Amino acid sequence: IDFLTRNPDFLNRNPELYDILTPPKEKTDKGVVDFQHYMVKRLKEDRNDVLQSAREIVETSRANMSNLSRIHATVLALLEAQNFEDFIRTMTVDFASLLEVDIVSLVIETDADAIPHIDIPGVRVTKPGMADLLMQNKNVVLEASATSLPELYGGGANLVKSHALLRLNIGTGIPPAILAFGSRNPDMFAPGQATDLVTFLGRVIERCFRAWLGTPQT
Repeated sequence: IDFLTRNPDFLNRNPELYDILTPPKEKTDKGVVDFQHYMVKRLKEDRNDVLQSAREIVETSRANMSNLSRIHATVLALLEAQNFEDFIRTMTVDFASLLEVDIVSLVIETDADAIPHIDIPGVRVTKPGMADLLMQNKNVVLEASATSLPELYGGGANLVKSHALLRLNIGTGIPPAILAFGSRNPDMFAPGQATDLVTFLGRVIERCFRAWLGTPQT
């Protein structure tokens, strides 16, 4: 009491004490309900809600910065490719570790059984029309609890529990293609997540493809 008397602004300078102090209830002998205690309790709960929201914003910002850093590293890896096969291998092999997913496949529509002059793990072929069927008129599709799709992931299909599909529009005369990112984590990808970074990555890949193939940039 003496200390607080000498320091009347102590609680104002140390507001965190309000979280551990128990304010007195007003004493009354007339059966009147004291709302002060409940008002203070509600204010504490509101403060905790604000703090939790702030923590979630910080965590989301950190996750966004981490995703942005991974996309930057991925784009640099694409630009460092020494030849066309190295470029393809960067996507189908290096992307998995750079983007922290379990499997990456480059899926190209063709009537043939293989892509001529490309024999690289992770490159798969599918029949014409598969891209439209899977992408549903979208450039990016995110799916949680994804079903097994051997057309995309081959023998690794059973591993994939969620995935992101990125449509690649390379150019006139070039067959449709999909870059598929599969994860064993069922919550890695889900509808409603932001797609701006993966869309940007797709546009970079398309431009790199055109540069390597000598097709006009659009």
